[in-house]
Amino acid sequence: MKQIILGTAGHIDHGKTSLIRALTGVNTDRLKEEQERGITIELGFASLDLASGYHVGIVDVPGHEKFVKNMVAGATGIDLVVMVIAADEGVMPQTREHMEICTLLGIEHGFVVLTKIDLVDEEWLELATEDVQEFAQGTFLEGKPIIPVSASTGEGIDRFTVALEEACKQIPERPATSLFRLPVDRVFTMRGFGTVITGTVASGRVRLGDAVMIYPSRATAKVRGIQVHNQSVEESEAGLRTAINFQGLQKSDVQRGEVLSVPGGLEPSYMVDLELAYLKSNPKAMKSRTRVRFHTGTNEIIGHMVLLDRDELKPGQSAYTQIRLEVPVALVKGDRFVIRSYSPIRTIGGGRVLDPIPAKHKRFRSSVPEHLEVLAKGSDEEVVLRQIEGAGHRGISFQHLQLVSGRHQKDLDKMLQGLLSKKTVSLIDREQRLYVHRQTADKAREGIVRVLEAYHRKHPLKGGMSKEELKSKVPEAGGGKLFSQVLSQMAAEETVAQEGDQVRLSGHRVSLAADQEDVRDKILDLYRERWLMPPYFKEIGELLGLDAATAKDVLMLLVDEGRMVKVKEDLYFHADALADLQSRLIDFLQKNEEITTPQFKDMTGASRKYVIPLLEYFDSNNVTLRIGDSRKLRKKT
Repeated sequence: MKQIILGTAGHIDHGKTSLIRALTGVNTDRLKEEQERGITIELGFASLDLASGYHVGIVDVPGHEKFVKNMVAGATGIDLVVMVIAADEGVMPQTREHMEICTLLGIEHGFVVLTKIDLVDEEWLELATEDVQEFAQGTFLEGKPIIPVSASTGEGIDRFTVALEEACKQIPERPATSLFRLPVDRVFTMRGFGTVITGTVASGRVRLGDAVMIYPSRATAKVRGIQVHNQSVEESEAGLRTAINFQGLQKSDVQRGEVLSVPGGLEPSYMVDLELAYLKSNPKAMKSRTRVRFHTGTNEIIGHMVLLDRDELKPGQSAYTQIRLEVPVALVKGDRFVIRSYSPIRTIGGGRVLDPIPAKHKRFRSSVPEHLEVLAKGSDEEVVLRQIEGAGHRGISFQHLQLVSGRHQKDLDKMLQGLLSKKTVSLIDREQRLYVHRQTADKAREGIVRVLEAYHRKHPLKGGMSKEELKSKVPEAGGGKLFSQVLSQMAAEETVAQEGDQVRLSGHRVSLAADQEDVRDKILDLYRERWLMPPYFKEIGELLGLDAATAKDVLMLLVDEGRMVKVKEDLYFHADALADLQSRLIDFLQKNEEITTPQFKDMTGASRKYVIPLLEYFDSNNVTLRIGDSRKLRKKT
């Protein structure tokens, strides 16, 4: 059975609630105050099954000016609107405002019902019909049926049902999306059930036992029971009026206006990028940073509307804007919104969400409107690629791509597989499903080459640059997942070579100039001569008459080659000297089991300033094990 959400709209006391009661037998004025005052304050709900197989959920919205925010909440998510106009009064101020709201929310289907026809004669009814036709010109209701009805006598109800059947046939299938979302419009407690929330499922589906999260508070709970139009069910899906009660959720944990979804499915944000239409009926232009009331779903939040490419927006104009909110909101690309002035309160504009989790934009930066133009008018693939590119080296997750593209999980997955096969994007983290654009990866690659080339020029005698130092000097790679992946790819392609912690360009080879070969020979001769009592490196320049920088570079090359060994800061030994000492030390320990510091000092023939560093060197290299004041041979040695 196809699910349709019908919303009533129109001026106060034009008979919306009476019409629904005549159709369904349900009085949607459920509050005592509503029944006493004879007006609808909160949203009311009913349902109707049509002979053609359509199940119609009906949302009765308030008509009084003070309750227009509830009207916005009710209108969000409806498929078609029935504009209710009393024949004895005709088009009224709230009729026009409701029409503007429905248009701004993107509603395209519906028709008009002229109510209370039992109170007027034929001539007056004809005049009222002409008035409605003029009102509908240029709107989505132009040319749609105008059905005269009397809820009191039942006249016209059959014609209404026929018109509703025809209208339902014109409504396309809802865009598929796998992400479950339900904007909350009521929260209450029931004895024996606990906390209950109601709303219309905006997308996806929810099942008994599902884990859910409330946004933006991030409170979590488990679905304990589901009802659709007062019937207990196993699951509910997009388009259905739904009541859900929870395990582990208090009434105070959730507020009207919040959104129910899956854990981690949404991302609250204090900023939203918008495509805004500013109503032609506005009396004056809107300036940047104007304070407004932002209505989306069942929510109303105060925020400042930032105009990105102009100082003011004139009536009838549209623009790309960014709203900055006092409270975070959890949205998806393509969601509709309405804005109302802060004071006095009236509807002034609306449109759709382009990016629900954007960066903060600077005004008058030409790249920003161009970026938003792609999000507004580009193909699905262009939108996804722009968002991946905009994420830079951080990458963007599959989950976030769902939010900023508004695409169904399967459609998005198929698109990304195609982009990966064309190498337009790269997957830099399989577990988190993080994607980067090829251009971003190329910039990281270029940065690594640039830094290594500069390093080799400055340090021609060094075999390579430490991986950590390289990471810190390539901002284009961000020092994270992208850096590691690109470096691995470059190593596989033999653009770079990794040897231990060292990275170098594959073409880099260490070669000593004639004068540097002389320095090398002098250093090796000196350390071989001094054997186990070598000079500290800071003395080398004076002893050999060498430039300190050149001597350091040559010494580091000798360390890399394994011909010299660093024992501690500034203290180096010839590799042959350490190898000879280690052999003698092992022989001694195999015969005597342990060696004291004085015994080791006698073995080396060196002073204490060398003995202690040498003992600690053999400890750290797992040759010896210190026990008290003695050393023993490690078993594995």
